[in-house]
Amino acid sequence: MDGLIYLAPIAGIISLVFAAFFARSVLKEGTGTEKMQEVSLAIQEGAMAYLNRQFKTIAVVAIIIAVLILVLLGDVGPKIAIGFLVGAASSALAGYIGMNVSVRANVRTAHAASKNLKHALSVAFRGGAVTGLAVVGLALLGTSGFYIVYGDVDLILGFAFGASLISLFARVGGGIYTKAADVGADLVGKIEAGIPEDDPRNAGVIADNVGDNVGDCAGMGADLFETYVVTVLAAMLLGSLIIEIHPNAILYPLILGAVAIFASIIAMFFVKVGDDGKIMKALYKGVAVAAILCMVAFYFVTVWLFGDVRFYFAALVGVVIMVLMVVFTEYYTSTSYRPVKTIAESSETGAGTNVISGLAIGFESTALPMIVIAGGILAAFFVVGGATAPAIGLYGIAIAAAAMLSTTGMIVALDSYGPVTDNAGGIAEMAGLPSDVREITDALDAVGNTTKAVTKGYAIGSAALGALALFADYRHKVDLDIGVLALDNPLVLVGLFIGALLPFIFSAVTMRAVGRAAFKVVNEVRRQFREIPGIMDGTAKPEYGRCVDIVTAAAIKEMAIPGILAVAVPILVGVILGPLALGGLLIGIIASGLLLALTMANGGGAWDNAKKLIEDGAHGGKGSEAHKAAVVGDTVGDPFKDTSGPAINPLIKVVNVVALLFSSLFIGGGLL
Repeated sequence: MDGLIYLAPIAGIISLVFAAFFARSVLKEGTGTEKMQEVSLAIQEGAMAYLNRQFKTIAVVAIIIAVLILVLLGDVGPKIAIGFLVGAASSALAGYIGMNVSVRANVRTAHAASKNLKHALSVAFRGGAVTGLAVVGLALLGTSGFYIVYGDVDLILGFAFGASLISLFARVGGGIYTKAADVGADLVGKIEAGIPEDDPRNAGVIADNVGDNVGDCAGMGADLFETYVVTVLAAMLLGSLIIEIHPNAILYPLILGAVAIFASIIAMFFVKVGDDGKIMKALYKGVAVAAILCMVAFYFVTVWLFGDVRFYFAALVGVVIMVLMVVFTEYYTSTSYRPVKTIAESSETGAGTNVISGLAIGFESTALPMIVIAGGILAAFFVVGGATAPAIGLYGIAIAAAAMLSTTGMIVALDSYGPVTDNAGGIAEMAGLPSDVREITDALDAVGNTTKAVTKGYAIGSAALGALALFADYRHKVDLDIGVLALDNPLVLVGLFIGALLPFIFSAVTMRAVGRAAFKVVNEVRRQFREIPGIMDGTAKPEYGRCVDIVTAAAIKEMAIPGILAVAVPILVGVILGPLALGGLLIGIIASGLLLALTMANGGGAWDNAKKLIEDGAHGGKGSEAHKAAVVGDTVGDPFKDTSGPAINPLIKVVNVVALLFSSLFIGGGLL
């Protein structure tokens, strides 16, 4: 079985080859009129300028942390530091590749929409598929490559830490950028000036379209890159504890990832809209094919490596959790179901009732996912015999988490499809394309809102299972028996409170950052309406670059504090209060972080689609009082769903990986 390990990096390389294939096919498409190309170029330049500044800033931080790793971790420091830098670079590269294609696929999708819906969907999805395949390809290639080179699972922690830290910065920075621009443009454009979304008279529209890419494409790409790496690594670490009983336990999650890549590539060719014109059905067909192929392939892989179908059932649990998380997230965020309709109806009585209704839906949306995750944890634990062998039971949970991420390539493709279609609609509006083209791009974009929400729910749900596996690894590293983590121990209780508090403080910092940046955008857009005559009648062109500069500077500046919180707090708690308190912290951040992230991501998605539902003609349509109230609710929901909520996912992982990576510093430390 020794040679089988090479299947994982080979699958990673094949994934990157198909990413290049899809990129080439998208770039062959036509780019439309000169005006369309002009708008698209402005979005490209803004997006790449921001990403370059972000990565330059992060590179400085990464070098400093790499030096600290060298100093603090002794003999293993150099290998960990190399892994950290490669993980950081790979995470950045995954987002960079995807966004580079995304900002070129947008104008091609808009042009394809002038032909028909089928062609436009094909272009948009292939553009998103580039990000999806780049993410899983680089993640599996890096994880398996370091294991082959180092031969020690523990040394891959550096690669995971680099991926997690970049993901956190990309999520926070991109989220602040996109929502500050979106909120600022909407508040002045839609409410004050009464002009449509993506209207070229609004100085904030280019920044808004740029933000869609840096947040939902580069940010989510980095997010699921680290989720994939950390989850597979957690399963490998737990596998190393049972390797004497099951020799292929470390290899198993890597092979699952490899066959899942082939399943996702095959499934991508099934994404075609039928004669009924149902876009979501076409996209979900791809997810369904990928899931079914994975379930079939996982059986043969499991029997081959273990000769024991119990681990297949654990993998099956993970796939079922993935499917149910997608279903529940769509229920709470789609315009077709009760939650979004309730928020839209509440908008008839004003912004206050809209906000109250949206918050209630966000809180309610945590119940079903938590029941599924809890049931999945128990099922995966007991189905592999965890009642008599707890270590094997924990490994079963980690395998469920790894299997849940098996369709990551498809899911990221769905997410990156969102900003492509959103930008396509903006380009169609700003370039003055016929209304029938905008109808097609609007239909694609409406589905894109749901796919983006589904991806966030998927990422957050996988974080729960992955973080639980990381926590089990931490307990082993610091030799903590589960019985000592009792609430009547003040150190555990204090650590628990600190961990539960951290997502709330993190969210407060990121929400406030969006508010501050949006305030500057609002004032700038107002200034231009006031001081540049001719904007409203279309005889003068707004200064789009001013808003782009404002949100770029704000995002780069504001992402520092959240990153410091994620790294410094677990180290300080471990050094000052000891490993027991840090164990309590990890429990606290997993529990509160998961619930808060679900509340914010689902609530924000529901607010957004409630606004879309009204704009489609419900409750008075565009320009009505209900529409104005829904815009306010969406303004609250924007940083919920695109900044703070999804950024909690990498926060949980960074804290857990930091605890694992520096665990040797905490043993014997603390007050007691």
